[in-house]
Amino acid sequence: MKKIRFVEVKSEVGAGTRGASMGPDAIKIAAFDYGSNLFKKIESVEVQTENQSLFESPGSPYAKRIKSMLAVLERTANAVKNSLKSNEFPIVLAGDHSTSAGTISGIKMAYPKQRLGVIWIDAHADMHSPWTTPSGNMHGMPLAAVLAEDNASNKMNKPDKDTLEQWNKIKKIGGIMPKIDWNDLVFIGLRDVEPEESYLLKKNKVKIFSTNDVKRNGVEKIARDTLAHLSRCHMIYISFDVDSMDSSISKGTGTPVRNGITEKEAGSLLVRLIQNEKVICFEISEVNPTLDKENLMAENTFEILQRVVSQLTN
Repeated sequence: MKKIRFVEVKSEVGAGTRGASMGPDAIKIAAFDYGSNLFKKIESVEVQTENQSLFESPGSPYAKRIKSMLAVLERTANAVKNSLKSNEFPIVLAGDHSTSAGTISGIKMAYPKQRLGVIWIDAHADMHSPWTTPSGNMHGMPLAAVLAEDNASNKMNKPDKDTLEQWNKIKKIGGIMPKIDWNDLVFIGLRDVEPEESYLLKKNKVKIFSTNDVKRNGVEKIARDTLAHLSRCHMIYISFDVDSMDSSISKGTGTPVRNGITEKEAGSLLVRLIQNEKVICFEISEVNPTLDKENLMAENTFEILQRVVSQLTN
């Protein structure tokens, strides 16, 4: 029986499309509509955002709003660290996916000597740096940040000194760099990858389970193989970007992609993974109700969240 705490990070400074900051509240509205008291039962802490900076100039085109991003990541890291230090299981309800770099930093700040495994359930690889980003949106960079990876061999951009200073601060949050090892990363549902990211995935022989693998082998085998791959890790963090689900379901997210997993597969996979006692933190990101019809994405996500919570509290 684990004591859960919700960590709400309603930030969207890392996204290219507006609206992801409303994701956590959209999930709460879905809970309310279902008559669930989940958000009454579980205490929540809210991380202060910098969303007001969306109305200002984005600054560097290669790392938009990076100063605001650094502030949000540091606050997220502290909230996650404090929760873990209080023997809680933090479930992070995030806006855009960039804040997961803060979550991972917080886990490492709580347990600096422990080896952390990361299960990244996402259509995208999220390992661009200011040197390689095609968009400048920082929700494409969280894994590069925690891997301390600039991908210098594939430089396309020329970020200025100030941007690189901020980027180095992000990589060093908590005084630990890198925070994870390439061998301790598993992707599930990955299918929309830029050439610069493909280079890194191949070079570092990263473990990837495609949507087709999930369909062909079933959730049980994928979960077993994922956990086996991370067996040398002391602890595991699961990051669930809702765009891992098929675009027929995931209309309410900024970057939907065809050929994803179903909500049933996502729910069963997460429930199976979370049974492993090494899993100490779970994050949901990129629900965007402004792109949705009748809050469907948040409803699907809430049903998944409910399954995860009941697994943890049984």
